[in-house]
Amino acid sequence: MESVIKYITGFFSGLMAIFMAMIPVSIMFYVLTGSSVFGIDIVTNLSNLISRVGESGFVGVVVLVILVSFFTNKK
Repeated sequence: MESVIKYITGFFSGLMAIFMAMIPVSIMFYVLTGSSVFGIDIVTNLSNLISRVGESGFVGVVVLVILVSFFTNKK
């Protein structure tokens, strides 16, 4: 059972790494061409996310800390 859990968590870690690598590539593609990638306007979505976190005060800071904790290595 432990090997299955390690396999699944390894799969999702790899998938998350692929998505995290696609974000900068998508931003560069948008900056260079002016068009969205796969129909997703990444720059507008990131701008909206940052403005919403900024508008929500303390709750936004707490959410930001929680999100950052997901994306940092805990080795």
